[in-house]
Amino acid sequence: MRQILNVDIGNYKIHLSDDEFSKLMEDINYQTSEQKRLFVISEKVYKLYQKKLKLNKSEILILSDGEPEKNFKNLQKILSFATKIGLTRNDVMVAIGGGVVGDITGFAASIYMRGIDYIQVPTTLLSMVDSSVGGKTAIDLNGIKNIVGAFYQPKAVFININFLKTLDKKQFMSGIGEVLKYAFIEDNCNYKHSLFFFEYLTLCCEKFLEKDSMTLMRIIEYCLNLKISVVNQDEKEQGLRKILNLGHTLGHAIEAKGNFKKFTHGEAVIQGIFFIFDYAYSKNLITYSYYKLSIDLLTRYGFKPINIRSKYQVDEIIEIMKKDKKATKDKITFIVPSDKKKVKEIKLAINDVIEALC
Repeated sequence: MRQILNVDIGNYKIHLSDDEFSKLMEDINYQTSEQKRLFVISEKVYKLYQKKLKLNKSEILILSDGEPEKNFKNLQKILSFATKIGLTRNDVMVAIGGGVVGDITGFAASIYMRGIDYIQVPTTLLSMVDSSVGGKTAIDLNGIKNIVGAFYQPKAVFININFLKTLDKKQFMSGIGEVLKYAFIEDNCNYKHSLFFFEYLTLCCEKFLEKDSMTLMRIIEYCLNLKISVVNQDEKEQGLRKILNLGHTLGHAIEAKGNFKKFTHGEAVIQGIFFIFDYAYSKNLITYSYYKLSIDLLTRYGFKPINIRSKYQVDEIIEIMKKDKKATKDKITFIVPSDKKKVKEIKLAINDVIEALC
């Protein structure tokens, strides 16, 4: 199975397949045939797939796994290695791993010699449906996620669902958290026709959780089509692209409070979605029937809301959210459901957020 999707912004292709890894490497070798390469690969992926990928060790830089690794020290390590092997403006970096590897490699490529090519090879469900597409690159600083970065589009994206066979349950569920987000924003994405994604996710739950290949291909393709539609209309998050942040304002704060270990990104985003649906219903922004359907969809996949106030100091959560890139001096920005499969941006005063969290 193979699908090729086109992204107008940056004029690149996304190759989605379940090909053998030998075919994946043939495609990458063809794409980079005239270039010197630096492969930045996650340590876990390297241990699992080094024999199948058959990478040249002189081209490889291995990074440890986990959000804390997305830092200046590792950024410098990538840049230093690039100079050591003699990468020029005509050469390429290739990121093989989850969102951490993809984000930091893309950022390194954006600033090395004022910008060289990079290719995304996402290996987690989360990075396949989200971070590998759209050109957001970044590192973290002082506990603030993605605070230093750039919009920089890849040369190509190669998504092979066979990487998901070895993805552990926690990380797979993290990806599902980001997938479910798309069900609530579909109509805003202005895709050329309705995908009925909310309904499909309701019907295919069992097969999705079992990692059925056809189901994975279809779900990833749906998510990509929706994200591509948004990115093509708003590359640099000046308007429409903000809808992709549903659940993320509170989600990032929960991630940070858990030192990026207690909750994965997708799990934290789901908690942000639970919270904002409760808020929307309490303010009569959505009907009870849609609220109930949405909460049922989240729980159908095994997610449960946590009591924010009982687990965290509300003032500490507020301080983290105030540092969000989209926050203003005295207000915090949220993406809120406004109708079935529709959301809108609102800015809440600090006291209103405290009240909602309590």
